[in-house]
Amino acid sequence: MARRIIDISVALKAGIASDPPHARPEIDYVDHHATAPAIAAFFGVPVDALPDGEYCAVERCTISTHNGTHLDAPYHYFSSSNHELKPGGEPSMCIDEVPLEWCFQPAVKLDFRHFADGYVVQPADVEAELARIGHELKSLEIVVVNTRAGERYGEDDYVDSGCGMGKAATLWLLRRGIRLVGTDGWSWDAPFSHTRRAVQETGDASLIWEGHRAGREIGYSHLEKLHNLEGLPASGFQIACFPVKVHRGSAGWARAVAILDE
Repeated sequence: MARRIIDISVALKAGIASDPPHARPEIDYVDHHATAPAIAAFFGVPVDALPDGEYCAVERCTISTHNGTHLDAPYHYFSSSNHELKPGGEPSMCIDEVPLEWCFQPAVKLDFRHFADGYVVQPADVEAELARIGHELKSLEIVVVNTRAGERYGEDDYVDSGCGMGKAATLWLLRRGIRLVGTDGWSWDAPFSHTRRAVQETGDASLIWEGHRAGREIGYSHLEKLHNLEGLPASGFQIACFPVKVHRGSAGWARAVAILDE
């Protein structure tokens, strides 16, 4: 059986609106000619002794574990989790502790591109979309959310685009055995600019990061800044998204891909 692999990750790229201005990655590209003098001196040979006077290309990056497509660990949200499952909860898993079984599973896509920017998805919305696509969730399936933000990546309005998943909707998934989810938005939650207005209007601080807050009740991981979800079917595919093993990290970069049998 033929197999098709679809890249659902973004490239780590500097100079675009991939994150809020204070959190964007910086990449210094050092080319083959720039590195040649140092290595030639190390070996005691002239630069022209190297092929075309070149050595290696290398990039020096100033980034956080939350730049680019990445997998958040439960530790990112709170220091403790699973309060719903265990009295008093337990320490949250860091990214080097997240079970690899979570990261390679059959997957389902929820198409929420029609929701307005800043809309907070509720359990009824998830149930309606699953009914529309005729899918019944199974434990440990990966659930990805296709929002309007996916088509705005790198544009000035990216971090303010798309809907977000509310606490109730997230817990609805987690209580059915889901442990890894993902979005093409900047955050699993609704964009902060919209949430700020809601908090200012209501005074309700529980609206801040409410989708992430679900992780305090049941530990889970989510992918952020996915890409190309429009190219996926609603179901019938797998996702592989193993994170880089950052010691005690709150997240790890992931080359997330969808795998389809054809």
